[in-house]
Amino acid sequence: MNSRNTLANRKKVIAVAAVIIALIYLVQLFHLQLLSPEYREYADSNAFLRRTLYPARGAIYDRDGNMLVYNRPTYDVMMVVREMDQFDTLDFCRTLNIDIEQFKQLDADMRDRRRNPGYSSYTPQLFLSQLNVKEYGLLQEKLYKFPGIYIQSRTERQYNYSGMGLILGYVAEVDKNRMAADPYYVRGDYVGKSGIELSHEEDLRGVKGVEVLLRDAHGRVQGRYEEGRHDKAPLSGSDLTLSIDVDLQAYGEQLMHNKVGSIVMIEPKTGEILCMVSAPTYDPAMLTGKEFGANYLSLENNPYKPLINRAIAGTYPPGSTFKPAQGLVFLQEDIITQESRYSCFGGYPPLGGRPACHGHASPLAIQYALATSCNSFFCYGLNGMLSNRSKYSSIGEAFDIWKDHMVKMGFGYPLGVDLPSEKRGFIPNSKFYSNVFKTERWNAHNIISIAIGQGEILATPLQIANLGALIANRGYFYTPHVVKEIKGRELDEAYTTRHESGINKAHFELTVAGMADAVTVGTCRGINLEPFFEVCGKTGTAENPHGDDHSLFMGFAPKDDPQVAIAVVVENGRFGASNAVPIARLMMQQYLQGEIPESDRWLEQSVINREILPYVYTRNLPTRQNETSNQEVE
Repeated sequence: MNSRNTLANRKKVIAVAAVIIALIYLVQLFHLQLLSPEYREYADSNAFLRRTLYPARGAIYDRDGNMLVYNRPTYDVMMVVREMDQFDTLDFCRTLNIDIEQFKQLDADMRDRRRNPGYSSYTPQLFLSQLNVKEYGLLQEKLYKFPGIYIQSRTERQYNYSGMGLILGYVAEVDKNRMAADPYYVRGDYVGKSGIELSHEEDLRGVKGVEVLLRDAHGRVQGRYEEGRHDKAPLSGSDLTLSIDVDLQAYGEQLMHNKVGSIVMIEPKTGEILCMVSAPTYDPAMLTGKEFGANYLSLENNPYKPLINRAIAGTYPPGSTFKPAQGLVFLQEDIITQESRYSCFGGYPPLGGRPACHGHASPLAIQYALATSCNSFFCYGLNGMLSNRSKYSSIGEAFDIWKDHMVKMGFGYPLGVDLPSEKRGFIPNSKFYSNVFKTERWNAHNIISIAIGQGEILATPLQIANLGALIANRGYFYTPHVVKEIKGRELDEAYTTRHESGINKAHFELTVAGMADAVTVGTCRGINLEPFFEVCGKTGTAENPHGDDHSLFMGFAPKDDPQVAIAVVVENGRFGASNAVPIARLMMQQYLQGEIPESDRWLEQSVINREILPYVYTRNLPTRQNETSNQEVE
């Protein structure tokens, strides 16, 4: 009886063991066939070839419909490692114009999962990119000799103009970080790296398609699988129309030749950027094709830093171009009135003539103070606001209200332009100075330089131009932007929303009058373009501890129906009237009149021929040919 029970139990154990083993095999089979991507790839690769179809990247036009950027065909060499048989490597290298060492390196990079996270021996992998039409033709003729290798077509960027490199940006092969962050991209894909190409990457790139091809047992393509019913056509990227006037942009780049700085012109009524010059710049065609690496390294090592868009990433003390903003705050806070007058005796009297000022009539009111750019007036205004205990409980409260006004006028934070790498500039708050002085018992005289746009105040040329647009509009602005239209969708409402300054319109009219006087009888007489149109402006001379002062101008025109606001910054250009004003004069004439009158041709040539390259940038440059060591020192 016991033996029968033992035998029955053994049978049960064996049966259970058999079931468990069977289940294990079934689970493994399920995993291999349905869950393992490598097995699926292997199985599929025997029967199918999935060929990626790359979409055409969106074209880019200027505001007048001139095509700036389009696409031209280029070709990539793809490898399916599992399908590769022995072939003549030397012949393959000669066809592609590479040597054996390059072949080995390219092959190693392709197989390196750190450089190529999506590597699989069963699926097509990028071996070599950007073959031109001639190279493609040579390889296509011999392709039958190289099993496991095929050619994939795509497009690369082509440019109709040699400028605007910092606005347009460039396209380059995607890196592993971008691939890890966005599964859309695989090794060999190209992605926008800077400028519009980066900020509008999703609009421009389109959507990839796929072509499923049927293969026989020997891997030979037999045609489309099920007559293409499983294919997915690529969707082309959206075309962009920029607000940039390409002719105006080219003219600005010409004027800024052999100079360091920027020009920004904005249409006040819309916030559309008409031109954005950053000098020096580069030809966008340099960052295409096989010479990309060498050219990029050359630009990166250039001491003039042509890869930095100074219009949005350069920060400068705004100098006297900041005074209209100061005056508006003092008027709004009732610190001064239209009739308020302050004395100036070659400088700010309470501090013994510091900061210094140039000669002009005294005492003077706000309108004449703007016209003559009186330093003392705005020092009195700042001190009057920060020391007013009948209106503000503390200097901290007064200063933070002052700071909030400046922020509403577009300073201290990025404006939100549709370009990457915009800097915020700097507008301090009361805590900043309390930390600097280690006490809350500081006063206006400790920070008096900010009254005239110096000290800790920093702004980008775009922010300075936006101040011009704000004043031109008598109290509001639109976020500056370079994209005017995106085909197929509406422009983001961030660029169509009106931003109010919160300052009374009457104060703006008084400021406009002062800036108009600056052009007719004050510091900006060099940009007086009457009787053609009335210009309002403000010069600036920003102190620079690294060399000569920076030359600045901010203004708009025409006075009563503003069509354009402008900011010009010439690094180490000294007085605002010396270099920034002549450039602004020419740019306004070019835009508003369509040409430079004969009477100003001498000025145009003079500006173009000026070389203002600061020592801080040039000291490490190689000696020019035929220059002696003595000449270099001079």
